Amino acid sequence: MRKLFLLAGEISGDTHGSGLMRSLLELSGGEEVRFYGYGGPQMKEVGGDAMLDWVEDAGVVGLWEVLKVYGWFKQKMADALAIVAREKPDAVILVDYPGFNLRLAKSLRDAGYDRPIIYYISPQVWAWKKGRVKTMAQLLDLMICIFPFEKELYEKSGLKTEFAGHPMVDRVKSLTKNISRQLDLVGFFPGSRANEVRRLFPTLIQTAQRLQSQRPGTRFVVSAANARLAGLMQELADAVGFPEAKEWIEIGTVYDLMQQVQVGVVASGTATLESACFGMPYILVYQVNPLTYVVGRAVMRIKFLGIVNILAGRQVVKEMVQGDFRPEPLAAGVLELMDEGEARKSLLQDLRETVGRLGEGGAYQRAAQAVWEQVAQAPVKA
Repeated sequence: MRKLFLLAGEISGDTHGSGLMRSLLELSGGEEVRFYGYGGPQMKEVGGDAMLDWVEDAGVVGLWEVLKVYGWFKQKMADALAIVAREKPDAVILVDYPGFNLRLAKSLRDAGYDRPIIYYISPQVWAWKKGRVKTMAQLLDLMICIFPFEKELYEKSGLKTEFAGHPMVDRVKSLTKNISRQLDLVGFFPGSRANEVRRLFPTLIQTAQRLQSQRPGTRFVVSAANARLAGLMQELADAVGFPEAKEWIEIGTVYDLMQQVQVGVVASGTATLESACFGMPYILVYQVNPLTYVVGRAVMRIKFLGIVNILAGRQVVKEMVQGDFRPEPLAAGVLELMDEGEARKSLLQDLRETVGRLGEGGAYQRAAQAVWEQVAQAPVKA
């Protein structure tokens, strides 16, 4: 029997973690595999009761926001270490979520854990602190990355690295439908975390009001990741005095909407790459606590936030960040993309070219193969 401990702390990590887990079971060759750790509902569905669902509480963004719940995270760290000490898994697999997972890796080594520690969905250290790569090379046995340019970066430090391809390529293929884009339909995708929605949604409503006055007949739809966030959006719509916005909210239809809307406005994060894969013209938006933003800009080593722009090496998608995230320029940008002019055509072509760099599919299977090869180097526990 093989025991594997996994930890993911966000909705996207839960998706990737569960995909990896399913592929590990497929590749196990009949050998019993038992999963432990922290994830979300999808990982719990695969792994059973030993997988704890914590992503709704763990998906906190921003320095100040994390500090407010520091005690809770400290306890979760202690609990994770206790699980590993008790179960003695054959490997620990850390899925994205670097703020917590890199600390966990160090704590595990400090506690004497000598089995493989594998990182899946590599931390974007190229964006904020390349010096961390050397430290990671000392802690980790294998890095599995999903962007092609990351492999060389990690291998230079001596860390064994595999490029598995991006899982989104397979997911988009499976979710693509014969759906036509609806003229004058604008989609808002304000993120999968409550603090994102609180900061972004009121401005998105104001943007919609401007668009309605400038282009009568414009319609809107808002993607809510779950019922909890839909309820928060409804409260915010009432708070800003525009209850009509409550009628725009849909739950669980994000991928259909990305194929239906004429233009989207998308919170920085995984959804921006999903939007690109579905060929949806969009504008990236981002706003956090001012202190968080100042600290973040001080350590960032890249010019852009959006992964599409990073992959392209130039601005393909407009980014409206922090003080630039205002109703007036955002409405103007949306109107420009609603017209069938050069801006829209150029963006669509750039999105196709950039997405083409993510691989041909089979990412979870390649990642699972890399995990099994690493685990196979260690003897099976009785």
